[in-house]
Amino acid sequence: MTSHSIPNNKPKALMCWSGGKDSAMALHRAKQSFEVISLMTTLNADFGRISMHGVREDLLDAQAAAIGLPLIKVWVRAGSNEEYEQQMTEGLEKAKAQGVTHVVFGDIFLQDLREYRERQLAKVGLTAVFPLWHSNTAQLIQDFVAQGFATITCCINDGYLDESWAGREINQTFIAELPSHVDPCGENGEYHTFCYAGPIYQHPIKITRGEVIYRPLPKPMPIQQSTNDDKDQYVCHSPVETKGFWFCELLPE
Repeated sequence: MTSHSIPNNKPKALMCWSGGKDSAMALHRAKQSFEVISLMTTLNADFGRISMHGVREDLLDAQAAAIGLPLIKVWVRAGSNEEYEQQMTEGLEKAKAQGVTHVVFGDIFLQDLREYRERQLAKVGLTAVFPLWHSNTAQLIQDFVAQGFATITCCINDGYLDESWAGREINQTFIAELPSHVDPCGENGEYHTFCYAGPIYQHPIKITRGEVIYRPLPKPMPIQQSTNDDKDQYVCHSPVETKGFWFCELLPE
């Protein structure tokens, strides 16, 4: 039997891809146990950008091309949760038709979110996988950098960090300068990222920084506490009031 005829017995999986560091690390780990055959990303249909992260669709396309996987796009508009769930279900059905049995997520904490994902997948007969679940985030961010991933902040929560953190590379200096009340991986929503290089990529994505834009919320988000019932030491519990977000416009070079 030649090497080309050796069957791949790994179960097929879909990666729920946000474009950020957690997704990148989760995909990297999932590939050890699964044959990941495609990515799936939710985009805002009004702006053509990745939901919450604010990253342009063409940069998402560049990520998929550099990773070498097809991309399922789930388009949503500001509206009901029912609309979102319907669009997600359609995307999951497409993946299932291609033999997918598992869906990989980059979530680390938030038990209620995990349970919600598991319920939604059960409706379509799929199983959720969380490769990063309850990881030590201080160690995880160190591993991320050590393994050669390169990422840049694209969205900053003004309740935790100021404008100067938008568009910064995540490296040892970034990690060392994070305030003590900020989770190292931003797991309370402190910051979001765009991953443009690393072991999952066939080649780096060339990007350039554009302007930094502030978008206030219609009304401030209420003071929040982590909903992690385990009170894990790696999730910060400092209450904050979010008034808006700083977005760094990322452009293909």
